[in-house]
Amino acid sequence: MDGYPRQTAPPSPPYDEKLALVDERFMSSSDTESESSNSNRRGGFESPFSKMALLSTVKSYQPQGLPRAPPIRISLLKMGLFLLPSFIQHRFTRDRRAGPEKLHPTAYLDGMRGLAALFVFFCHYSYTAFFIHEAWGHEDSNYDIWKLPFLRLLYSGPSMVCVFFVISGYALSFKPLKQIRSRSFGGFAGTITSFTFRRPFRLFLPTMVSTFMILVLLRLGAFEGTRAFTQDPNFMHNVKEPHPILMETTREQLHHWAWEMYNFVHIWGWENHGGSTSYDVHLWTIPVEFRCSMVLFLTLCGTARLRTWARFFCVAVFAWFVLRNDRWEMLLFLGGMTIAEMDLIQNTHGQAQQQPPTSTSPSGLLPLNIQDSNNESKAPKTISRRQAIFWTLVAIPALYLMSEPDMGTEGVPGWGYLGAHIPEWFSDKYRYWQMWGAILFVFCAARSPWWQHVFNTAPVQYFGRISYAIYLMHGPVTHIVGYRVQRAVFAFTGVEEWTDYRRGFLLAAVVNVPLVVWAADVFWRAVDAPIVRFTRWLEGKLSVSE
Repeated sequence: MDGYPRQTAPPSPPYDEKLALVDERFMSSSDTESESSNSNRRGGFESPFSKMALLSTVKSYQPQGLPRAPPIRISLLKMGLFLLPSFIQHRFTRDRRAGPEKLHPTAYLDGMRGLAALFVFFCHYSYTAFFIHEAWGHEDSNYDIWKLPFLRLLYSGPSMVCVFFVISGYALSFKPLKQIRSRSFGGFAGTITSFTFRRPFRLFLPTMVSTFMILVLLRLGAFEGTRAFTQDPNFMHNVKEPHPILMETTREQLHHWAWEMYNFVHIWGWENHGGSTSYDVHLWTIPVEFRCSMVLFLTLCGTARLRTWARFFCVAVFAWFVLRNDRWEMLLFLGGMTIAEMDLIQNTHGQAQQQPPTSTSPSGLLPLNIQDSNNESKAPKTISRRQAIFWTLVAIPALYLMSEPDMGTEGVPGWGYLGAHIPEWFSDKYRYWQMWGAILFVFCAARSPWWQHVFNTAPVQYFGRISYAIYLMHGPVTHIVGYRVQRAVFAFTGVEEWTDYRRGFLLAAVVNVPLVVWAADVFWRAVDAPIVRFTRWLEGKLSVSE
C-alpha cells in the first residue's frame, strides 16, 4: 500500500493467527485479537519505524566527511521522526524494491472498523454543536440534507458501535470455530485459553494508559483553558461534555483515578454505561466489550462438540433469549459469530489456503495448520457477477436500517412503519433497527467484492490500523486542543449568525480532525502496539509447554 507503513523483516504470522486477532487492533469491541496482516511483523504490532531503520535514516542525514552529530541531536532527530505520522515515516523506511503488500482475505473488516472509529469521532465532535440525533423531517425546521439516511452514517456513533460489536464477534469466533469444525479440540482449547487470558490486557491496559495521561495533563492545567468553553451555550448548542474532575491535590487525584479504573473493569452488572469513567466518557463500550467477549467464549466452549445444526439451533435460541432480555450488545456478538461460521461453511474467504505447512505459531502454543473434512482448505468459493451485484445491492437497505434516527421514528418520513414494529420491551429503541442493519451489512460485505474493495483501499486500511487509538485519543485531544482551536476560530468568524457559526465549526474541523488522527497514530505506535507485544510475550512466559 503505497504511502503506508510496511516492514519486510520476519515473516508474518499465518492467516488464522491474524484474523483471530483482528481485534487486537481495535478495542475490538473485541475486536479481534488479531495481528495486522497488512504489515509484516511478529508478535503483534511492530512499529513501522524499527530501530535499525531509524538508525540508518539518521545516518543518511549525516553529511559525508563531517564530524558525527552529537548524541543529543541524534536523540532530538529520533524524537522528531517518531512524531511524524507513520505514513510519512514510511517514505524513509520502505523498501522500494518490495512489491505491494498482499491483504489477507478479511482485511476489509479492519477497514470497516477503521471508518467506524472515525465516524464515532465525527459524532462526538459534532453533537456538541448540532442536533445530530434528530432525523430529516422530524420537525418543520429540521430538513437539513445531512440528516438524510445514508448521509447521517458519517457521524452516527450508535450505528458504528453496532458495527464494532458485530466485527468483534466475528473476529473472536473465527479461529475457534475453524478449529471446532476441523475437530481440533486440543487447538481450540489452546486458542480459547489464549484469547481469554489476553482479552483484559488488550482492552483495559491501553485505556488505563490513556486515562493516566489525562490525569497528568489535568494536573498540569491542560484542561482548565477550555473548561468554561465546554459549558458555554453560545458555543455548545447541544451536548455539553464535562471535563474530568480536578481534585485539590495530586494524591487525591491519583486515588480518584485508581478507584475509577477499579470500577471501570465493570463485569458484575449490565446496566447501560456501567463502569464508564469521568476521565473519558466515551470509553463506556470497553467494559461492554469485555463482558460480551467472555460470554462469547463461554458460548463457543458450550457448543464446541455439537453438530453444526445443533450449534446453530442453540445459538439461535440463546440469541432470542439475550434479545428478549434487552441485551442488544450480546446479540451483535452472537450475530458476528454466526456470520463467521457461515463464511467457514461456504469457504467465503478460502481461509485455510493462506496457511503455511507449519504446525505452530511463533510462540509454539497454537496449532495453525488446520486440515479438516469441511473442504475449508480448498480455494475460496467463487461468487458470480450476479451474486456480487445482489449482495452489493442488499447492503443498501442494511445501511438504511443503520440510519435509524436516534431521537425516535415517530413522524419521520420513511420510518413510521419500521418504528411501529420496535418491541415495547426493547429499551434503546433507536438501536433496534441499527442493530439488525449492522448484522446484515457485515454479512453482505463478506459476499460483495465491491464493498471489500472500498474497505481495502490504503487510506481506509490505515484507519483500521489506528482505530483503537482513534477511539482513545479523540476525546482528550478535542477537550484539550480542539476546543481551543474552535474558540479561536469562533472569535474570528463570530457565532451570532447561524451561517457564521457553521463556517467557524468547519474551519476548526480542518485543523482538529488531522490533529486527532496524528495523535492516534503516535499513540498506536508508542502505546497500543507495545501493549499487544507485551501481552503476547507475557502469555508466552507464563504458559506451560505441552
